[in-house]
Amino acid sequence: MKNKVILILVDGMRPDGLLECENPYVPHLLESSCTFMDSQTIMPSVTLPCHMSLFHSVPADRHGILTNTWVPQVRPVKGIFDVLAQNNKKSASFYNWEELRDLGKPGTLTKSLYLALGDHENSDNILTDEAIKLAEESEPDFIFLYLGETDEIGHKHGWMGKEYKDTVNNAVSCIERVIDATKGAYTFIITADHGGHDRSHGSDMPEDMTIPIIIHGKGIPENIAGSPTILDIAPTVTHILGIAPDRDWEGISILGR
Repeated sequence: MKNKVILILVDGMRPDGLLECENPYVPHLLESSCTFMDSQTIMPSVTLPCHMSLFHSVPADRHGILTNTWVPQVRPVKGIFDVLAQNNKKSASFYNWEELRDLGKPGTLTKSLYLALGDHENSDNILTDEAIKLAEESEPDFIFLYLGETDEIGHKHGWMGKEYKDTVNNAVSCIERVIDATKGAYTFIITADHGGHDRSHGSDMPEDMTIPIIIHGKGIPENIAGSPTILDIAPTVTHILGIAPDRDWEGISILGR
């Protein structure tokens, strides 16, 4: 299978938050995709450790990132950006949480755009516009679009409240715009790094650990057995792109089961 991939991660999006956000696009997205609403993230269920595990397909005790402060890996494991660069694939990253700059080594990206959440109102929408623009202009093989406003609102107002659901609603509208604009040229993986409860996350509570994983695109089966974890996303990206996963990765492709 050869294709191009857009990975959209909505920070802190719980599966029930997606179902209850009242965006009319949600039923269509779920019905036309391969959908898992009970997938699990890693402990600690904190943003940077979860992203490192997603991109490097290993648990936190292997990559060594246990908080939102990045430290060099003692025994480095290659991430998605590294593996794709080695295979002459072009990647881009759009994000509004600065700590994600360390997900890839220098030189692995052809485009990177960071907007600070506090300095740019509606940064999720701005990043979405920029990702669409790049996809239309140059069609890189892999685009990572991180939408961070949901997590910020969860911490400020609480998970599953009106403000939180409204922000998830907006994130779904961003997802819809990217899918519509790319006109079938990409396969989409839509997920979250963790959930949340009250005004926090990081525990092993189901509210923190359970995430959605949605795969949408041409030729994607709508029903696949099993319940993948966040470790399975990186091998799924390389599977879709037609290249081998890194030998150190612990996850397996969701589409190759």
